[in-house]
Amino acid sequence: MTSRKIGSAAVTPVGLGCMNYAHGYGNTLTAEAASRLLNEALELGYTHFDTATIYGAGVSETVLGNTLGARRNDIFLASKCGLFPGTNGASRDIDGRPERIKAACEASLQRLKTDVIDLYYLHRLDRTVPIEDSAGAFADLIREGKIRSYGLSEVSAETLRRAHAVHPVAALQSEYSLWTRNPEIATLAACRDLGVTFVAFSPLARAFLTGKHGMDAVLHPDEKDMRRAMPRFVPETYARNLELLKVYGEIADEAGCSMAALAIAWVLAQGEHVVAIPGTTQSDHLKENFEAGSLQLSAEVLLKLDKLINQETVQGTRYSAAQQADIETETFPSER
Repeated sequence: MTSRKIGSAAVTPVGLGCMNYAHGYGNTLTAEAASRLLNEALELGYTHFDTATIYGAGVSETVLGNTLGARRNDIFLASKCGLFPGTNGASRDIDGRPERIKAACEASLQRLKTDVIDLYYLHRLDRTVPIEDSAGAFADLIREGKIRSYGLSEVSAETLRRAHAVHPVAALQSEYSLWTRNPEIATLAACRDLGVTFVAFSPLARAFLTGKHGMDAVLHPDEKDMRRAMPRFVPETYARNLELLKVYGEIADEAGCSMAALAIAWVLAQGEHVVAIPGTTQSDHLKENFEAGSLQLSAEVLLKLDKLINQETVQGTRYSAAQQADIETETFPSER
């Protein structure tokens, strides 16, 4: 499998997103089960592992640290700060102040049981703090040897360029899949221009593009499943979106792969500067996702996919207005 670059580091095209081990979709794993899955990922050849301080309030980082510590030199370890468990009644706090970034890094290093983090992101833009100040804090951490590089998550191309002027940004992470095309407005091109790696989270459209997340999942969701609040997962809207999957499945058959592998391969086909970090709690999906990194799609298949599932054919917005307020990515007119 050909590797891709994040900064100066070579990584596998498909990494492992570790959010749902402790956060997000309700079906979180025990520490023991998560550890087993992480070891399976290592055996399959995964090198890029992505977590964050907010995932289970540090639980995901702790599991990674306990499991991967002995193999630290074999992996590329990414985490995030700037998004924290809420205080004073808030569900979560966004804080990009330099002192909070540096304190969070110290805590992440302890939980991850490492002396240095390969890639440390600002998880969300703090609109009360100039991005230049936040970027300066990451630059300090790089000079101090506590992180090797830094990245940004869910920010606009303009913010990326401003941060990059302070200290080169290694990666920008945002949601990207066939049914979430916002990065195509500006950030994908900005990353290409600046030599920044684009890291796509939710390349499977939060399981929609696996073809295994049917109506029952949205009619009877887990109460902790974050998709409950997303407009595309409202039952009436989701039912219309499911109609896209019949032809999508036929295209997967034509390409000789699963629907999940097709979705990941499409993301990777958008540029050599793109990597994907699907998450999973299941061993068979872990292998299937990783092997998608070697799948080459024909121009004909790519064209069919682009015509079938895109911003115009998908029903519902990515986020509710309240959720959208927390991120700074560019939006389409229909989302405003």
